[in-house]
Amino acid sequence: MARYTGPKHRLARKEGINLLDKTSASLMRRLGTPPGVHGGKKSRRRLSEFGQQLREKQKAKVMYGVMERQFKKLVETVSKQKGDTEELLLALLERRLDNIVYRLGFAKSRMQARQLVTHGHVQVNNAKMSIPSYEVQEKDVVSLDIKMHTNAQILKIIEDKTEAAAFLEKKGLSGKLTRMPVPSDIQPPFNTRQIIEYYSR
Repeated sequence: MARYTGPKHRLARKEGINLLDKTSASLMRRLGTPPGVHGGKKSRRRLSEFGQQLREKQKAKVMYGVMERQFKKLVETVSKQKGDTEELLLALLERRLDNIVYRLGFAKSRMQARQLVTHGHVQVNNAKMSIPSYEVQEKDVVSLDIKMHTNAQILKIIEDKTEAAAFLEKKGLSGKLTRMPVPSDIQPPFNTRQIIEYYSR
């Protein structure tokens, strides 16, 4: 499946907030400046209602590394389910395997977590899973392949990383989804209601 391979800082600068799980001095210094040759001369225009909905959708796509067709399918899926559509959408995004690997602290960014998954270094219930978009279910155990247990870079990341998210239970190089994620666990930098409204047009 297609994925964005261009400059990562450009994505965050376009939205004006840090969506990349990084705190590099270069990014933080230029975060308020739109990308492009004339970025410093541009002023952020006041957006229409549609424009605001579009930007919120783009923020979520950048943050979770999801392409348009896949994101639209996720919204259509939760729209057919019973319950709060906004909470269901956020839970679905958070239960992506690459995001769970990141939330467990096995990678310093979702992009690195995605790479670990696609390279076959992640297991779900002791079976190799190389699909980043795989939906982790409650009680599923996500762990790193035994080859990663001696990887100095991964061990350093795990040592430096803070505790896992509240909906996860972490033990060493494995973790379990104990319950469905809720907005208070995440406090996302985007408005899920406006995203649902965008696709309801």
